[in-house]
Amino acid sequence: MKTQTLTQTKKNTTFGFVMILIIALFSFNTSFSQATEAAQERTIKGIVSNEDGPLPGANITLDGTRIGAITNDNGEFTFPKKLKTGDVLVFSYLGYETQKVSIKANTSFIKLELTPDMVEMIGDLDTNKPYKSKRKKN
Repeated sequence: MKTQTLTQTKKNTTFGFVMILIIALFSFNTSFSQATEAAQERTIKGIVSNEDGPLPGANITLDGTRIGAITNDNGEFTFPKKLKTGDVLVFSYLGYETQKVSIKANTSFIKLELTPDMVEMIGDLDTNKPYKSKRKKN
């Protein structure tokens, strides 16, 4: 009877040790993955300017989405969503070339200078034709 009790105690001890090991393994693994993912996501700030200085009202959007921000009077912005490595921000402003910036592992601040884009108007405006309404007069 003593042998049977001793064997049962060893089994219980081994089973308890294995269970503690499994629980520890799962709890550390979950914590590690959440910490790694949180470290990859970060808030991006920056300044958008042109050759004359800060550019207020420039648009910044996450490529392929409708999430974005607009620069303030000093050309500064803070993107509203945390971004991961590999995300692409699209910078645009009327009269300037649209530029794309890819987020790298060490990116947290972006300083970007937009270059002017030539806007061409095709054709002449015909001002000799008076405007005629298509409504019938009563």
